[in-house]
Amino acid sequence: MSDPFQLGQRLQARREQHLYRHRRVLESPQQARIQCDGRALLNFCSNDYLGLARHPYVVQAAQQAAEQFGFGSGASHLVIGHSHLHHELEERLADWVGQPRALLFSSGYMANVGVISALLERGDTVVQDKLNHASLLDGAQLSRARLLRYPHNDLQGLEQRLHQARGRVLVVTDSVFSMDGDLAPLPGISELCQRYDAWLMVDDAHGLGVLGGGHGSLVECGMSPLQVPVYMGTLGKALGTFGAFVAGDETLVEYLIQAARTYIYTTALPPSVAAATLASLDLLVSEAWRIEKLQQLIAQFKQGAHQLGLPLMPSDTAIQPLLLGQSERALQASDALLKQGFLVSAIRPPTVPQNSARLRITLSADHCARDIELLLDALSRAAITQV
Repeated sequence: MSDPFQLGQRLQARREQHLYRHRRVLESPQQARIQCDGRALLNFCSNDYLGLARHPYVVQAAQQAAEQFGFGSGASHLVIGHSHLHHELEERLADWVGQPRALLFSSGYMANVGVISALLERGDTVVQDKLNHASLLDGAQLSRARLLRYPHNDLQGLEQRLHQARGRVLVVTDSVFSMDGDLAPLPGISELCQRYDAWLMVDDAHGLGVLGGGHGSLVECGMSPLQVPVYMGTLGKALGTFGAFVAGDETLVEYLIQAARTYIYTTALPPSVAAATLASLDLLVSEAWRIEKLQQLIAQFKQGAHQLGLPLMPSDTAIQPLLLGQSERALQASDALLKQGFLVSAIRPPTVPQNSARLRITLSADHCARDIELLLDALSRAAITQV
């Protein structure tokens, strides 16, 4: 068969540039100790920050809902797929993050693309941090609004872009940046938005459940929900289930129901997923020790990494990246850890900027202090030093 798109050559180029990606096959539940590709490994690359993905209470809630309602929702929310479990979850999520209403989406990617493209159009402006998640950037492109990007977490750069903005203006930022682990200066961003009559949208995918006592980055930063008109959170990370939601006032949510194409034209989440997420929200209250334990593990890892002189990027979250620079070097470090029984992902361009390849180490409340000690010892033996 002919190859007019030169796919083979393009794949080979990725291999030569050390950018080729491989899928691994997980043969156990998502947890700290996993069976993967036929090997027993200590897992340090999952976003299951609180260890809820396999929690018996969450699993039981999903099983009971599946027995009662079946598995598939059968239709989109606007046809006949919106069950009372979906409705209850939306109300619980809105209450949890302190917003008047919330709207479920089938994934965080769909939420971000759908919201931005629904709110903006040609002639408007969307201003984004340069390190925002790909879904936020794709939403901007799809909206046809003018996209302006400012240097990472640079308030002065943001203000310069706001000076250039025209039409309706939406400022969009991650709260916790997924590859760096650092927190956006949300109060300062909000103040600039108010000064320039712009709306602020915050993607709290990696903050919800772990920051602010589990309520998210806004609580962590001491901010009122009124300062963030558009709030997005995901369910597949700290909450251990699947899907996402957007929260805001009554008018916003009603408008998104009418205009967000990724909400309107997709099948609703299975009711059992909604039931599992409701159980996870219960656990954020009844097992709040998980958040405290995670913070203790983060502190232990950071202290140990500093003592070893590891090239740790500045982060106080469960995402602890080790900056190595070249993609080949990151792959070699990941492979060296794998040989010792540790699964740590090598993150390379285009996920991160050129010459900033890294190991992305993620910690979970499912780990124990001994796991952290073993990881630090493995990193030391892998001879990972400053760039």
